[in-house]
Amino acid sequence: MHFRPSPRQLDYFIALAETLHFGKAAEKCNVSQPTLSSQFKLLEESLGCGLLERGGGEISLTAAGERLLPLARQALESLDEIVAVAQAGRANLGGLIRLGVSPTFGPYFMPYLLPILKDSFPDLELYIREDRPNLLEEGLAAGALDCIITPDVTPTGQLTERVICHESVSLAVPRAHPLSGLDVVPVSLLKGEKLLSLGQGFRLHNDVQVLARAAGADFLQDYEGTSLDALRQMASIGMGLALFPAAYIASEFPKEQNLLLKPVEGITMQRVMYLVWRNGSSRAAHYEKLLSLAQEAVMSMAAEGVEPANAA
Repeated sequence: MHFRPSPRQLDYFIALAETLHFGKAAEKCNVSQPTLSSQFKLLEESLGCGLLERGGGEISLTAAGERLLPLARQALESLDEIVAVAQAGRANLGGLIRLGVSPTFGPYFMPYLLPILKDSFPDLELYIREDRPNLLEEGLAAGALDCIITPDVTPTGQLTERVICHESVSLAVPRAHPLSGLDVVPVSLLKGEKLLSLGQGFRLHNDVQVLARAAGADFLQDYEGTSLDALRQMASIGMGLALFPAAYIASEFPKEQNLLLKPVEGITMQRVMYLVWRNGSSRAAHYEKLLSLAQEAVMSMAAEGVEPANAA
């Protein structure tokens, strides 16, 4: 392997160039003179050229020493910059976070989280990718994302999951539907009803499947929505009943005239939102801090009367 000067050897070289005295250079570097002399001699031998002229009790730089001195200073400045950037990043959640968010939660949650992040870490760069939870998990496992905010998590043993909040889920029923007059819909009354769903890869797809099996309802795979907005429009024209999470409801349902929201009795209607990162990540402390800020954002939502209000 080719020789590389050590930072200490470069320190010794620069100190000698500045003081032109071995004793003063050793004192400046806080080492003994024999240590400095032996390391500097090793540096010259390894480089294959002399850096100092020694004679007549005086020291001066050789032509090679003159050429290499600015490079030595530049090398140490680069090393100092590495440390400075690393330390700045440590105080700034690493400087950059590549965050994946579920489209059924992120658009309604991030407006609360982003101002808190900006206030706490103004220099933080945040790359946000919105995608289906299964694709976010793939991106996380592949290292394309640092962490993700997702409803529920596929157990793999390779991920660290921390609960951000619990979010209620409600059933949307058209105003003209026979169930619209009920305050609470028993799961048994959904037998034979048509249930709409988002496409595969969304957790709500799985939730609708569970509800359909429990109720004996008809799970309409021919009418899978690509977004919550599409699903709401499909339900509003009577194509079927649909499930919607609380944050979306708070954002979009105030302007919805054709649908009524109902709790379902006899089955758990709630999902858990997680912040997830890879096991053993050296940045776990950054993500734990991000988690606390996310939970603070949930509290801000609750203060405005917006679910989810149940932070972990």
